[in-house]
Amino acid sequence: MYKRQIKILFLVLALLLIPMHQAKAIDPVTIAILAPVALQLANAARPYVIRGLINLGKGVIRVGKDMLELVFLPYGILKMTFGAPFGGFRSGLVYTIRGGIAIGKVVFHVLILPLVIFGVNFNAGA
Repeated sequence: MYKRQIKILFLVLALLLIPMHQAKAIDPVTIAILAPVALQLANAARPYVIRGLINLGKGVIRVGKDMLELVFLPYGILKMTFGAPFGGFRSGLVYTIRGGIAIGKVVFHVLILPLVIFGVNFNAGA
């Protein structure tokens, strides 16, 4: 009973302590004055944004390849169990290990994805 009351109390306190955002209008004249400056900044940043998007695409492709390798894990387990009488245990074990390694590769490549956007490359050969 007390746990529920404590949860409700924390919820009410959290809702009271969160600052409410208010909409603030910008004068149309200010927008007209700042628009050319914003366009110049956007044109200056364009090569860096394009390079970042290309690097992000490469990183996402790398994560996709690693995710495809995850199929080796269930395939290897099936081959070890049902293929063992037919001599498939060893190759199933190899596929299971490759699938287990793929899990770590996916986690690693997803965690470094924000760094890949800026051009940091941890494994150029992969």
